[in-house]
Amino acid sequence: MQPNNYSVVRTEASVLATNKVLRNTYLLLGATFVFSALCAAIAMLSNVTLPGGFSGLLIMIIGMYGLLFLTVRLRNSPWGLLSVFAFTGFMGFILGPLLNLYLQTFSNGAELIMTALGGTGIIFFGLSAYALSTRKDFSYMGGFLFVAILVAVLASLAAVIFGMPLLQLAVSAAFVLICSGLILFHTSQIIHGGETNYIMATISLYIALYNMFVSLLQILSAFSGNRD
Repeated sequence: MQPNNYSVVRTEASVLATNKVLRNTYLLLGATFVFSALCAAIAMLSNVTLPGGFSGLLIMIIGMYGLLFLTVRLRNSPWGLLSVFAFTGFMGFILGPLLNLYLQTFSNGAELIMTALGGTGIIFFGLSAYALSTRKDFSYMGGFLFVAILVAVLASLAAVIFGMPLLQLAVSAAFVLICSGLILFHTSQIIHGGETNYIMATISLYIALYNMFVSLLQILSAFSGNRD
């Protein structure tokens, strides 16, 4: 085979592999969001409440990071799919009590939730379409996003500890921007071959969208005066 022909075949194989990862990622992402929404609905209808204080926080941390660690370990195994659904199902389940709180606190709670959900969807599809159509390489954003996440998390903890609602609102706005950057970054990684495992790609995008939804919900509620 001539060298040029070999390069063409290799390029075509690379494109096919990338398209396969993209297809599998979006299919799995859609399925996990449906499952996550179902688990959230079950928690809401069952009026599930998480323990308060340190015990509740400990359950959330162990559940989230334990299942996330398990998914990373099983990413190259068929069991990885089960782990993905366990993680996203748990995340949806613990979201249920928060959504119930918004419904009980705000007279327009359902509207706030749907607006946040719609906003998350519009941002995701818009940014994904941009990354896919332009095929720009956003890998340079990795270091900046990592530092931004650390700063935002520390600021969020400070806002909670010192009771600073304005700082918490600013952190929520920052997380919307950070998650937007993560969507561009992770989509670019798939396009340019930096991420070849669709399970990890799905988890990365799911976490970004989950945090964006919660952040948008906090921002919308802060500007809503319709408290019951």
